[in-house]
Amino acid sequence: MNIEIIPCLDDNYSYLLHDQISNTVAIIDPSDFLACDKIINKNYKKLDFILNTHHHYDHVGGNVDLKKKYNSTVLGFENDKNRIPAIDRILKDNQEFKIGTLNFTTIFIPGHTKGHVAFYSKNEKVLFSGDTLFSLGCGRVFEGTYEQMFHSLNRLKNLPQDTKVYCGHEYTHKNLKFCQKFNPNNSFLEVKKNTIELCLKNKKPTIPTSIEEEIKTNIFFRFNDPDVKKALNLENSSDIEIFTKLRDLKDNF
Repeated sequence: MNIEIIPCLDDNYSYLLHDQISNTVAIIDPSDFLACDKIINKNYKKLDFILNTHHHYDHVGGNVDLKKKYNSTVLGFENDKNRIPAIDRILKDNQEFKIGTLNFTTIFIPGHTKGHVAFYSKNEKVLFSGDTLFSLGCGRVFEGTYEQMFHSLNRLKNLPQDTKVYCGHEYTHKNLKFCQKFNPNNSFLEVKKNTIELCLKNKKPTIPTSIEEEIKTNIFFRFNDPDVKKALNLENSSDIEIFTKLRDLKDNF
């Protein structure tokens, strides 16, 4: 599988997938028709599938025009069936589906929205996490609850550590500063900082990251780290209490 990262809007990423065996082409979260179509038309001149992690406009904005031009099939989660433009196929939690010869599983991860999902390929070792898990961060809790987001993040955290993570936005540098403030003694963050700055200097995405990297550096995966609890002055608090406090602080950071 070839994955092409398409920068869209201010800081969004759409992902173009090409199954080289079957010559099947799919896109995940096409934010902007023109930016996505430019790459599709140049490299493939076809688009078989459109996959959406959730209904927000900056993830579905290109659906209608791309489907109209390429006669694509749009896939989305059942909870968002009335909110994803031009949806054709309804997916359920843990449902397996194919993109050409590639096997994917739908993972329901509410919190950011009520119908948010991730797309996971065990064989290819890749996860498309939308706006739930970011590099060094997580999404805001808009429609769901803190408890839902907490459990969603733990569901992703338990995937194989060598899974590559492709998220919906380039927020890594901003997230780094927050992680450093509340996990100040984490030596892995200094290494991550150098990598991030090199990517940005060369105008390259900081994505993909990996589940292993996030476990080591992402403060929203580090609820039980004594260093984090001490920085928050919440040494005796539960993991969900730590997460809730961190998410509230990040909203105003």
